[in-house]
Amino acid sequence: MKLIVGLGNPGKEYEKSRHNTGWMVLESLVKELEFEELKKESKFKANISRGGYMSEKIIFAQPTTFMNLSGDSVRTLIKFYKLKLSDLWVIYDDIDLPIGQLRIRKEGGAGTHNGMKSIIESLSSGKFPRFRVGIESRGLTAPKEQDTTSFVLETFSRTEELLAISGRKKAVAAVIMALQKDLDTAMNFFNNT
Repeated sequence: MKLIVGLGNPGKEYEKSRHNTGWMVLESLVKELEFEELKKESKFKANISRGGYMSEKIIFAQPTTFMNLSGDSVRTLIKFYKLKLSDLWVIYDDIDLPIGQLRIRKEGGAGTHNGMKSIIESLSSGKFPRFRVGIESRGLTAPKEQDTTSFVLETFSRTEELLAISGRKKAVAAVIMALQKDLDTAMNFFNNT
């Protein structure tokens, strides 16, 4: 069984923000794999969709706790389903990667991402795979000097949107490749593109 989590914030005002890249990727995965629609499940503090793919049971989850408390939802899901950390895959935006780029890692730290900080703190470990989707274009299509907090909560500009869409599509393809083959194959392919 895999628990695939997309990070973001609930609410219309955050729907298309840079920080909701993980949510957007997850929604695309649910559609692409023809899973049931994501539905709010209060006991998990998340929107959930379940299904099967490549003879593997999969739970897609969007924590609805707001980004800084994502770990509450993830910890509850891990405990309930008795999953190993390697069965948790997290998809999120990364301000330290150029917009549209994708990096897959099997483990690591949180960097500057508060959602990842919350998950790592809640699980007392960073030993789980993650799909980092670049959202940073400061100095290219966005002003160079910006407050990071407000920057991640903004929507993509028209110029950036095509790159952002490309990054989200790569993330969807990478998760599917990792499910079909394995994480190493997806890492070798997508970390070099």
